[in-house]
Amino acid sequence: MAMYTNRIVRCSKSNPFFSVLSRNFGNSSSARKWYQHPTVRYICLVSGGLLAFTAATYRNRPKVYALQLRKDEIADKAIKLTARERRFIKFASVEFDGQIYMTPQDFLESVVEQEPRPRLKRKSLTHGEIQQLKDYTPPLKHGSSQLFRSLRDKGIISYTEYLFLLSVLTKPHSGFRIAFNMFDTDGNQRVDKDEFLVMEKIFSFAWKGKRGIESKEGEEPGEHDDYVDDEQGLQRKHKVDTTLQIHFFGKKGDKDLQYDGFYNFMKNLQTEVLELEFCEFSKGHERISEVDFAKILLRYTYLDTDEYDNYLDRLLDREAKEKGVSFDEFRQFCQFLNNLDDFSIAMRMYTLADQPISKDEFSRAVKICTGSELNSHLIDTVFAIFDEDGDGLLSYKEFIAIMKDRVHRGFKSNVKSEGWEAFKHCLKQEMKQNV
Repeated sequence: MAMYTNRIVRCSKSNPFFSVLSRNFGNSSSARKWYQHPTVRYICLVSGGLLAFTAATYRNRPKVYALQLRKDEIADKAIKLTARERRFIKFASVEFDGQIYMTPQDFLESVVEQEPRPRLKRKSLTHGEIQQLKDYTPPLKHGSSQLFRSLRDKGIISYTEYLFLLSVLTKPHSGFRIAFNMFDTDGNQRVDKDEFLVMEKIFSFAWKGKRGIESKEGEEPGEHDDYVDDEQGLQRKHKVDTTLQIHFFGKKGDKDLQYDGFYNFMKNLQTEVLELEFCEFSKGHERISEVDFAKILLRYTYLDTDEYDNYLDRLLDREAKEKGVSFDEFRQFCQFLNNLDDFSIAMRMYTLADQPISKDEFSRAVKICTGSELNSHLIDTVFAIFDEDGDGLLSYKEFIAIMKDRVHRGFKSNVKSEGWEAFKHCLKQEMKQNV
């Protein structure tokens, strides 16, 4: 403390202000007064210095604001979002009336890109802009595999519809009828708008159950009970018609969705996403290289860098002549991947001892599951990638595990709480309640 005091005194002597003050004390006519005695002056300077030192020390201490104190409390109460919820929030670029939406372009980017395109903030849509979107949406009979790319940002997709579209991408063609029947709750071979909106109730049911939210005791049931007004803006009871609702049921919402139209929509959406992936690597050419084909298969997997490089190096060492892969061959293989569960069952029945399989066995299992044969060059390429020791046999368990990541585009989830299985389970519960 003495060291700091001496420093303060020395500073006061070197400072012009304090020097003038000291001279005034000494030259004043009342210098003989007690408070002008040198000892008193020294004590005043020391006391002032200590106050200044204390103030400076306090000022440099870390500041703790009330907002900072609440951060831990907020974190404890925060709801843990699923991977799909986080991704939707990340890519959704517009909002209306407190609810966030994806545009058709946002959806395509969310399934083929790692990050959304740069933007400063979400665009808030007005009532007039929402009404204008109806004019941009074509009817179902004019649907095509260019629908989402042609609409770009002229449309809105809710979170529940995002989940539905993701499930479409992973369904085999044989599962399209099942998906349609799940919406057709009254079994009349047509789906109306109210039946389609059951999906909103299903999401709310699952959302509440996962977070332990129950109806309040004694609360009267109302028209909004099946919906959730969540803080994230993922889903609300909104009155605006989304792009899918207009596309399926018309601007007035009075048209019915029949199976043929539903089938074509799902098939076109799968084709559109695959075209985007293929064109990313083809660069305008009709075929992609075998290495590019391997990169597409492995892009959503959870492999570390060394494992990823090993698969590509293995292909480069074994592929003697590059023939390339056409879009039709690529689409055919991806359709086979959507039948991966059936393929897995066929393999377990075919090789009861879980033995590796040959190319002929692989080809036969694919035909059983899909009804069509894969190109022999495509099978050779798959074995060149996944046949670890080059003995002409494939460990189908390893192949299936990696390809499942590809099919679900990196989303690993608990089927009991998310995805198609949860969707079917909740819809069954809804149908039971309506019986």
